[in-house]
Amino acid sequence: MRDSYYITTPIYYVNDSPHVGHAYTTLACDVLARFMRLDGRKVKFLTGTDEHGQKIEKSARAAGMEPQEFTDKVSQNFRDLAKAMDFSNDDFIRTTEARHVRSCQALWRRLKENDQIYLGGYAGWYAVADEAFYDEDELTPGPGGKKIAPSGAECEWVEEPSYFFKLSEWQDRLLAYYDRTPCPVAPETRRNEVVSFVKSGLKDLSVSRTTFKWGIPVPDDPAHVMYVWLDALTNYITAAGYPDVDSADYRTFWPASLHMVGKDILRFHAVYWPAFLMAAGLEPPQRVFAHGWWTNEGQKISKRLGNVIDPHDLVAKYGLDQVRYFLLREVPFGNDGDFSHRAIVNRINGDLANGFGNLAQRVLKMINSSCDGKVPQPGSLTLEDDALLATARGLLDSLRKDIAQQAFHKALDALWQAIGAGDRYVNEQTPWSLKKTDPARMNTVLYVAADVVRHLAILAQPFVPHASARLLDFLAVPGDRRTFAALGTADMLRPGTALPAPEGLFPRYIEIAEGAAGRS
Repeated sequence: MRDSYYITTPIYYVNDSPHVGHAYTTLACDVLARFMRLDGRKVKFLTGTDEHGQKIEKSARAAGMEPQEFTDKVSQNFRDLAKAMDFSNDDFIRTTEARHVRSCQALWRRLKENDQIYLGGYAGWYAVADEAFYDEDELTPGPGGKKIAPSGAECEWVEEPSYFFKLSEWQDRLLAYYDRTPCPVAPETRRNEVVSFVKSGLKDLSVSRTTFKWGIPVPDDPAHVMYVWLDALTNYITAAGYPDVDSADYRTFWPASLHMVGKDILRFHAVYWPAFLMAAGLEPPQRVFAHGWWTNEGQKISKRLGNVIDPHDLVAKYGLDQVRYFLLREVPFGNDGDFSHRAIVNRINGDLANGFGNLAQRVLKMINSSCDGKVPQPGSLTLEDDALLATARGLLDSLRKDIAQQAFHKALDALWQAIGAGDRYVNEQTPWSLKKTDPARMNTVLYVAADVVRHLAILAQPFVPHASARLLDFLAVPGDRRTFAALGTADMLRPGTALPAPEGLFPRYIEIAEGAAGRS
């Protein structure tokens, strides 16, 4: 296992405001980045915005703005989202930056030197909304004789001079790439889709346009701008220091550990991108994971239906950690999911308030009232004590396996199974009764329960960072003892440590008539 970890979101297209889908993708990357940092790895977490292409040029014109002015404004919306969601990205890249132009043109020259690009002419179907080319057999008839792409976007017939990338030469090498262990495309259903597409035969790919100017000029032929996907995908090596392949950043972080994408852009990341890289003599990414989409109360999310979910509104209504938890717990990551207010309220009340929050509160309140507000001194441990501590200490290995597979729902389920074990332990040991009959045993029970809560708080940090930090504050755990390295017996709670009075972590919510929710 490398001691570095490079995680990327797709760079988001700046023709609209960010929505819950953008938040979902970046949240998954944020959890991975936080987990790996806590596990002692050197992390680079990248997100950013994709700012070139015909669609951006048209959107800017419709807004009465120059493309650069338009992209400056909309790109800031994605920075604002990262701040509102407290994402821990180390870098934010824009494809209009000078470093990226330099990187793209260097990659183009490398492909040209390797005889992977040639000049020809393109005639075919192009969807501006997708910035993608489609074959005739991929399209369906639309109203007025229009051609419709699989995404639902309208296509137009395009004829123009174009440079082509020799994608047709890369079928066998791509298939060999997909056969690696571990497989670089996930989940398995997405890998099967990609393999099927590549086995069906690859055609050379048009990688330049002449019908618009808002893009990165092709080196030595400024009449052409680079195809927006060649431009956009290159951001991942730009941020790693390319074309300086001898730089510390590039040697540390490339190839990327994981590109996180939505399922609609899998082909670009799992077919075109590794082919571009291998053709340039560069290593392809170690893994691409394509997750599913969200619907809203059973309906497809669209501006036309007016049911777009604004992540800022969700955070304002329910709280940041609550939204983070719900999005990664509600459905198996990789599948499609349905958002509903009732579902998020149920998760907040059942899992957070009555689960994690209740366990922490009951243990800490009893220490506050029955142990003079100090970590109690434990006595000899019983089999029940050892069993609960073993459950907590076994969680890290379990979570590592789940996180490595991006199985966030499984990781959270394991954490909440341990929370349930902690609750059962407290119920069975009845420390409130022991206060009168066996105070020494009460101290042991509360100590064991509190240290299990410490384990849970440390491990939950990637998912609910603010609540976890507050809980670790209530346990008086120093800042340098909050990483996964501090989960051993040497860092157990120290008896006699004064603890602050605890407060509730997760307020309960009540469902109200319109389907919204309010604090109880």
